[in-house]
Amino acid sequence: MIDRQAILDVLRTIPDPEMPISIVDLGLIETVGVTSSADGNVVEVVALPTFVGCPALDMIRRDIESRVGEMPGVESVHVQWVNDPPWSVDRISEAGRESLREHGVTVPDTGNRLDVHQVSATVPITVGATAIPCPFCGSMDTQLDSPFGPTRCRMIYYCDACRNTFEHLKKV
Repeated sequence: MIDRQAILDVLRTIPDPEMPISIVDLGLIETVGVTSSADGNVVEVVALPTFVGCPALDMIRRDIESRVGEMPGVESVHVQWVNDPPWSVDRISEAGRESLREHGVTVPDTGNRLDVHQVSATVPITVGATAIPCPFCGSMDTQLDSPFGPTRCRMIYYCDACRNTFEHLKKV
């Protein structure tokens, strides 16, 4: 019987085609199952799309089938996309959040709470949808530039302090 952890380790090497994060750290993998047969092991991967109709789903499926299928003892790999439970940004791991931040993509905090350690008590801020800290300089002086980013799950913000644009994942 093939080890489930070994399968997860292989899945961690598969990047999301649209963002600098593995599909495991993005929280796409719901379950991994292995069934033994006379010819080898059949691996079943249940995954969650970030959005219905995401254009990257076929590519992710092929990557999973290819990489896991190369593992010794694996006869076949089946990937099933499900919408229940729905994917949300809360599924992104801390390592994944850090990887995204390093590449200029911010992620809403779980529960939409503002980190009080990032805000000086002497600097007033306007609390609202634009209080997103810049991933490059940390400034809270940011504003929504466009609710439409390069993919359906991202939007574009602008930092007035360092004059960089950055992407922010939508709270789904």
